[in-house]
Amino acid sequence: MAASANKYKLIKKLGEGTYAVVYKATDAQNNTYAVKRIKLGEFKDGIDISAIRELKFLQEIRHVNVIALYDVYSDQETLNLVLEFLVSDLEHIIQDKSLIFQTADIKAWMLMSLRGLHHCHRSYIMHRDLKPSNLLIAADGNIKIADFGLARVAAYPQEYLTPTVVTRWYRAPELLLGSRHYTESVDIWAMGAIFAELMLRTPYIPGASDFDQVELTFRVLGTPTEEIWPGVSSLPLYDDLMTKITQRHPVPPPSEISLRFMAASTAALNLLNSMLEYDPSKRPTTESALLSPYFVEELPRPTKPQNLPKPPSFSS
Repeated sequence: MAASANKYKLIKKLGEGTYAVVYKATDAQNNTYAVKRIKLGEFKDGIDISAIRELKFLQEIRHVNVIALYDVYSDQETLNLVLEFLVSDLEHIIQDKSLIFQTADIKAWMLMSLRGLHHCHRSYIMHRDLKPSNLLIAADGNIKIADFGLARVAAYPQEYLTPTVVTRWYRAPELLLGSRHYTESVDIWAMGAIFAELMLRTPYIPGASDFDQVELTFRVLGTPTEEIWPGVSSLPLYDDLMTKITQRHPVPPPSEISLRFMAASTAALNLLNSMLEYDPSKRPTTESALLSPYFVEELPRPTKPQNLPKPPSFSS
């Protein structure tokens, strides 16, 4: 594998985490890549399980709206994933107040993200960490789902899973309440939170802690009951949390939701509300979301990727 290592020249550090550093790199033909260098020897088995998951799933998934893995090589200290180089992400676009969004732009970003997620779900893969910073953007404007370190194969109904997945602001309520059994619907909730953030230009439910996330979710969407979410009271953390949360909040009427998203159409609000259903079984699948009136019937049509608002990083 040393031959592969010699193919790439690292030219700029793009970011650094606890166990990996990402570099911009080029090859002899001056093609540009992102090389994710994952440190070895930090763990009992020599490599972080998230790196194994990311490598496995990216080798399996090929889709225009999922980041591409081009090559893999290792040396004595690192495992190196050679990935598609992407110039920005949705978080930077949301935060860049110099960029003006149109309804058709939001529709395009949601459409591409859901198409990529649909490909993952039909391949029986849950992403489990969808957020704007993991929705990367190519030079041609296409959204690419990235960072599969928390992804896993969809579970059997009685299989135990960890609830400590998904970045807090995008974490589904069943995870916040400690559920060990869940489905791809946790990804749908995260996409609903991203949808809301695109419309508001600020995170929809930005809890400061896990407890605050639960309390804020209940304040924004109402305190869940057995009537609207059968089985909620049997979730592991429900009783403990409900003793700490003294105030009960009603489910907001449609008129209140409309006031929060004043520029949103009825079709957009219907899709958003369905994605943020408390009861996971009532959330749409990626297929039914893509076939919703918001995408299929309502005008304007989604902006073409190449015509979407572009941040300054596109020219760097």
